[in-house]
Amino acid sequence: MLFLLGALAGIDAFLIEPDWIRVTRHNVKAPLRSPVKILHLTDVHTYGIGPREKFILKLIEAEKPDLIVVTGDVIGDTSTDSRVYPRVQEFLQYVKAPLGVYVVRGNWELWHPIGNEKAFYKSVGAELLVNESRRVRDDLWVAGFDDAFAGRPNFERTMTDIAPDAYVIGLFHAPVYFDEISGKIPLSFAGHTHGGQVCLPLYGPLWLPGGCGNYLEGWYEKNDSRLYVSRGIGMSRAQVRFWCRPEVAIFTVGARS
Repeated sequence: MLFLLGALAGIDAFLIEPDWIRVTRHNVKAPLRSPVKILHLTDVHTYGIGPREKFILKLIEAEKPDLIVVTGDVIGDTSTDSRVYPRVQEFLQYVKAPLGVYVVRGNWELWHPIGNEKAFYKSVGAELLVNESRRVRDDLWVAGFDDAFAGRPNFERTMTDIAPDAYVIGLFHAPVYFDEISGKIPLSFAGHTHGGQVCLPLYGPLWLPGGCGNYLEGWYEKNDSRLYVSRGIGMSRAQVRFWCRPEVAIFTVGARS
């Protein structure tokens, strides 16, 4: 019996869960003139157009989000594959939204950088934000911070051009940065944790990377600010997920309820 249970767990962890993406939907009240649908991707760790990437592209086509945000670790976690960034390009060139596609760095982009990274993302129609903000609509800004785990986020620099009464969505990779900005930005999105990636029932994740802080997955509130940590799409170190399905999160910000 134990052998059978182990075999079933292995089949789930290596063959089923890695591609069994869950779409989560969230309504967020915000003082916007009309709702904005935002699709949040994180930790894609892409190696090209595979089953997960095909699912994402079909989802974007079906959902038609107004805005897409990508909170880091788009690249596969390898330093030996010379095609790691061309494979990112292969995927991101199809990721489109009317209000734009905004990307922030994860630790893997910082550990294995590409030369002229802003031009690279511009070539696929996305914009990389490194301690920068952009007005995506008259009543909505995104603030993109460098990764708190492997980089150097700078709050003051990022917020320089934003009017004090603007509604701002913060984008960063490692969720521990929420400790620094809670109370200053109303809504933020992060990733990095993979939700634990390999978890045990009644126990939780077997291992988490640095930079997670007290955040694992889902919603958190602190000092009247809210953070959503997505489990992300891909996998790190080992191509396995257990008790922790990958996730694409869709938010309707400015919803009435």
